[in-house]
Order: sequence, then C-alpha cells, then structure tokens
Amino acid sequence: MNGAQALLRTLIDAGVTTCFTNPGTSEMHFVAALDTAPEMRAVLTLFEGVATGAADGYSRMAGKPAATLLHLGCGLGNGLANLHNARKGRVPVVNIVGDHATTHVGYDAPLQSDIETIARNVSTWVRTSKSAQELSRDAVDAIAAATGPSRGVATLILPADVSWSDGAQPMPLHPFAMPPVATNETIAAIAGALSGGGKTALLLGGRALREPALLAASRIAQATGAALYAEVFPTRLERGAGLPAVERIAYFAEMASVQLAGLDHLILVDAKAPVSFFAYPGKQSYLVPDGCRLHELASFTQDALGSLEALVDRLGAREVKPLLQEPSVLARPSGALTTDKACQAIAAVLPVGAIISDEAQTSGSKLASLTARAPRHDLLTLTGGAIGQGLPVAVGAALACPDRPVFALAGDGSAMYTIQALWTMAREQLNVTTVIFNNRSYAILNIELQRVGAEGAGEAAKSQLDLSTPALDFVAIGHGMGVPSVRVESCEELNAALDRAVTEPGPHLIEAIVPSAFSGWKLKALPHVMNALGKIPQPMAKALKRKIAP
Repeated sequence: MNGAQALLRTLIDAGVTTCFTNPGTSEMHFVAALDTAPEMRAVLTLFEGVATGAADGYSRMAGKPAATLLHLGCGLGNGLANLHNARKGRVPVVNIVGDHATTHVGYDAPLQSDIETIARNVSTWVRTSKSAQELSRDAVDAIAAATGPSRGVATLILPADVSWSDGAQPMPLHPFAMPPVATNETIAAIAGALSGGGKTALLLGGRALREPALLAASRIAQATGAALYAEVFPTRLERGAGLPAVERIAYFAEMASVQLAGLDHLILVDAKAPVSFFAYPGKQSYLVPDGCRLHELASFTQDALGSLEALVDRLGAREVKPLLQEPSVLARPSGALTTDKACQAIAAVLPVGAIISDEAQTSGSKLASLTARAPRHDLLTLTGGAIGQGLPVAVGAALACPDRPVFALAGDGSAMYTIQALWTMAREQLNVTTVIFNNRSYAILNIELQRVGAEGAGEAAKSQLDLSTPALDFVAIGHGMGVPSVRVESCEELNAALDRAVTEPGPHLIEAIVPSAFSGWKLKALPHVMNALGKIPQPMAKALKRKIAP
C-alpha cells in the first residue's frame, strides 16, 4: 500500500467512515485511494468552512469522529471558524491536511505556509507525518486524541510524498482508559451542599445534556430542590416532551445574572463557570454571583453520566421520579409574519426525532420556549459563537442520521458565511429544511452597538450592519445551488412551505421575510431595561427576562 491507502484503511478500521473534502493537488493520492476504500463516504464541499462544520455536525450526532480533507494551510485557514466552534464544543474531528512534498518545502512555493501554527489555534493535537511507514501510527494517535477523554479536534498534516510513497501498512486503534467518575470525596461534598439548605443549581454541559444524564440530574433536582441549567450554547441537547426541562443560561450577561442571582452553590457537570461573551463597560465578565460556592462534579475529562448516577445514589434518590415535560401541540399561526410566529410555525410542524441546527440569532429568541414541549428532538447550537455554523452542521447531522429530518435555522447574515452548504445538500439529496430569517440586517450587532455604549454611532456606523442594499435573494441563491426554494411573507405561506418540506424528500429552502425582533423603540429601550435588571426586585427582573428571552 502507499501512504494514502494505508491511511484510509486505518481510518475505516477505527470507525471513521465519513470524510468531508475540499482537496487540491497535494491531496490527489488520497482522492485516488478512495476507490480502494468503498467503506469511506467522501462528501465534497465547495468551501472548507462547510467541510469543517459538517464534520462537527456529523460527530455530534454519530457519536464518533468524521474526517476532513483540506488543502494546505490556506484550506485549513478557510475552515478555522467552524473548527473553533468544534473546539469549544469539544467535538471529535480528525483533520487531514495535505502539504507540499518534503523535498519541495525548501523552495518556498507560492502556497507554502506554516500549517502546524495555523492548526494549533483550534487543535488539541497536531502532527506532521514524516514517512509512509509512520503514517498509520500517526493516524491512530490522531483518532485517539480526538476521541479520548480530552476529545476535540486533531490535525494530521500529510506531505504529498508521504501520501504517494509505498511500504505503508494500516494499524489498529489502540485502546485508551475510560474517563473516571468523580471521587467519593467530591460526591460526598456536593451531596452535602445540595442537602445543606440554601439555593443550589446544577449547570449541565457537553455529555450531561443527553437523556440518561438529564434523567439523573432531574432525580437530583427533585430530591434536593436544585435548579437545572444548561450551557448558553450546548453542543447537543436532547429535549422535548417526555424529557426533563433544563433552562439554558441566557446569552445576554445581564439576563444570565438574573437567572443565577441568589445562588449559594453552583455545581458544574461537564461545563465551565458562566462568563459573558464580551466585556462591557462597567459590567462584570464572571457571572457566578458573589458568595456563591462553585463545585465541579465532573470535569471535561471525567465521566459526566457516571458521576451524576453516583450522586443520585449518594442522595438516596434512585427511586425519585424525574420531572418530565408533558407534550403540547401548538396552533398554527396566522396573519402577518413575525419572528415569534415563524418560530411557532416551526414548533407546530416539528416531527418526532427532528434535529435542529440553530443559528437563527435574534430571530430565534422564542424558539426554545415554543419547542420545549414539542415532540422529542435534538438541538445543536453555536458552541463557539463563530457564525456560519448552522448550515454546515445540518449537512453533517443529516449524513449521520439519514432517517431523521433536519432543520437548519439561520439568520440572513450568518447564512451567507457558508451558503455553499446548500450545494452539498442538493448533491447528497439530504433531508434538510433550511429556514433563513431575512430581516436584512445584522440584527444582533445592532443590539450590541447599543449595549457596548459606543458613542457617536450615526449613519456611517449603522450602514455597516445593514444588509438591505442590495437585498439578498435567497430563493435565487437556493435555486442556483439546486435546492427547491420559496419565499414566504405570511404565516399561511410559511405553514404551507413547512408542510411541503416535511413531506417531500430532499433539501428545501424557505426564505422567511420577517421584521427584526428588536427594532425601533424596542431596540433603543433594550439596553436600559437590561441595565435595570440588577436594580429591581428579583421577581420583576425574572419576569422581564422571560418576556425578552424565555
């Protein structure tokens, strides 16, 4: 075998059977080797950010890593934003990045770059393979780094001559130790905090947001009165009717502070202490209340489910029934289309087992509350905050779960970052319904412009956040990439488009023309309302928070 053939066989034997590709000259031997490895599904993308985001979405839903095939440092650089999101979500991804042949590096060719330095920004593990004989071992180490207790992005750099050289052999994946459960001392201390009076809460993240862990956490909450919170942007949250409710921490720091106010103990389970996304003048970045004691039941490298189950046993809560949400059927909205009504229409049609890739930004502010008791579904969110994830993650999720309908919800601005994902949806005939909320602005940045206290913002500043001139035509873009597309401007049109998308196989795009959720007096009043949240009585502050971002 040559290096590329042995690499493919090593990946396949380790369970890595999907690769999202955007290859160039240096990767041609890998491309040719695909014909020797029919078990590997290679999925072509038109932009590296689609490949990396799709690998992220696939891994979130498949429970095993996908690979990417990228061209040199420039190709890797084009995919960095969605690799950043995967890193923050601790999602296993194996990057295969082609490089110049080792004999060619010294000539500083036009595409020569320091790939390792680029990769380290987003990778937990980086290595350049030195020979065909060492390549399979390097691949095994990459897979182990991606899937092991520290899980994340691993980047294997593949020089062209290592790929084309003969004498390589595949290698089996070596076993690694299972992540440990929290110590008896930690479990005892946290059980004492939960049983000792005061206001307590569990903050769940990562693997603690799947059904078994949610059931265990709900038993703990029912036994002790603790509140259940989830990270702002969960990697994968199983939710809906028949599962325990868990309240996500708000994106806006002022609202998150309202949620956490008065806590005496906050227990982290596969999550980090909450902080604001950005610094704001005169406001705190660390959101754990003063006087609240922080506990860590399970770190990122520990067994979250096992630790929760051990805490259940310590509390004697094994027979306690978890609190499950009852199903609720929402009425179809009617009349003029708004962001809230659009979210209601989606919630009303959501099938059992759906997967939502949510990058709706401000347009989706009511989505969580409206889908809370919808049929069971998975929610995939923007873990690292780098927009352009929603459509590619939907591609990966659809390939991982071909029997489940996928909804990609995106704002108009964020959709344009990786709009090429539509072409891959059409090429692979994926069951993805893409809903683009077109309010013709970067609406979230209009809010941030108000919140950061930037002075003197006039027409020049506001023009940098406006997308109305020229108006984006997503129906034309969708048709141009092979996806049946329709524009809707009323609830009745949206309801009909959703029905058609759910019943007809293959991809669909719905461009929903909506007003901004926050505009006019609402936009001007929002910073003042949020500044007041810490100064008014807690019941009133919580009521305002629920109204703005339930």
